[in-house]
Amino acid sequence: MGKKLEDDVLEETETKKKKTKKDKKDEEIEALKIAVETYKEEFLKSKADLDNYKKRTQEERIKERKYAATSLINNLLLPLDQLKKVVSVEVEDEKLKNYLIGFKMINDQIFQVLEDDGLKEIKALNEEFDPNYHHAVEKDNNKDLPNGIITEVVTVGYLYKERVLRPAMVKVNEWSEDNNEEDK
Repeated sequence: MGKKLEDDVLEETETKKKKTKKDKKDEEIEALKIAVETYKEEFLKSKADLDNYKKRTQEERIKERKYAATSLINNLLLPLDQLKKVVSVEVEDEKLKNYLIGFKMINDQIFQVLEDDGLKEIKALNEEFDPNYHHAVEKDNNKDLPNGIITEVVTVGYLYKERVLRPAMVKVNEWSEDNNEEDK
């Protein structure tokens, strides 16, 4: 009986070793499955981040190309505005009138090219003041007009595509009873 008991104990020990080995392998497999799932999630997150980065940089490049001429146009506006003022001067000399007509045509052509590229004049005169497009430089006191109406454009403003390139410098009506009483 001693031998049988010894064999049973030996067999039971071997079974426990097999179960322990099997349990260890199952635990390793489970740990590997968890690691694979974690790496898969990290990979998918990294892939999504990369896709978002690509989209963002693509959009930035499109905007850069779309507004590439902004600086050039902005630098041209002041001389073109001055040229527009010069060619609108009334003169008596016929020869000078003809020169001014020629310069006006050139000025108009340049503005047409700029407009074809996306430059638009901001409408301001007799419009309601909008701080997104207008910059108030003076106040007017006209009781015949409602408050907030632009009475004069000091400097023309421009949009380039959808962006404000230069706000319109304007004179805004701001009338109140207090102002009227001060005048008396």
